Amino acid sequence: MLLELRSVERVFGGLRAVDGAGFALDAGEIRGLIGPNGAGKTTIINMISGLLRPTGGSIQLDGAPIDRLPPHRIAALGVTRTYQNIRLFPDLTAADNVLVGMHLVRRAPLWKRMAFLGEAAAEERASREAAMGLLSRVGLADRAAEKAQNLSYGEQRRVEIARALASGPRVLLLDEPTAGMNPVEVASIGELIREVARQGHSVLLVEHNVKLVMEICHRITVLNFGRVIADAAPAEVSKDPAVITAYLGSER
Repeated sequence: MLLELRSVERVFGGLRAVDGAGFALDAGEIRGLIGPNGAGKTTIINMISGLLRPTGGSIQLDGAPIDRLPPHRIAALGVTRTYQNIRLFPDLTAADNVLVGMHLVRRAPLWKRMAFLGEAAAEERASREAAMGLLSRVGLADRAAEKAQNLSYGEQRRVEIARALASGPRVLLLDEPTAGMNPVEVASIGELIREVARQGHSVLLVEHNVKLVMEICHRITVLNFGRVIADAAPAEVSKDPAVITAYLGSER
């Protein structure tokens, strides 16, 4: 198991947002994390990435606890994410936003990079080529020089995914990556997620597009009121009475 949550809890005052949740993520696995609004999905993403600390339980990466580490340390260990609310630098181009995500893998010291000297110049050229490659993977090579604020909502989502991939993460946390996208864009992102998993990366996908989740995920964890009510393959989850009642809807 690459990433494991054990009896994780998070309490906000009198509200128990996550209540004893546990699941594991294997290398190369795509795991869906679904549930109604307010079920605790984004809270779990925030705890894994270090923005929040659990009030109980543990989160482990390769068997070592990470739930008390700051976000930059967790990212350096190979866990990156996108956000439910887009967090791009609006005045930077799409390419420069992706370059920001490469700071963890760049080796030249800052002073050389500022002066564009020697190894730093070569590294900058290689990084820009890599950024263009990532933008091409998400279908935005022709928008690389456009400022993020001028991109459509769906395009901004794709830039965020490219930025999250820029450091070559072992675990990619995607928080509603297809929100605001049309069916063609959704299908493209679905294939990208499959490709990322085929390359050995693990993906934890929070998504309200149930069709996409059922099509691309190996396993699905379902939350309701902060608790795991199902954890199984898509075919089993889709038939689970508790899931149908809580999330997919039941017919009267």
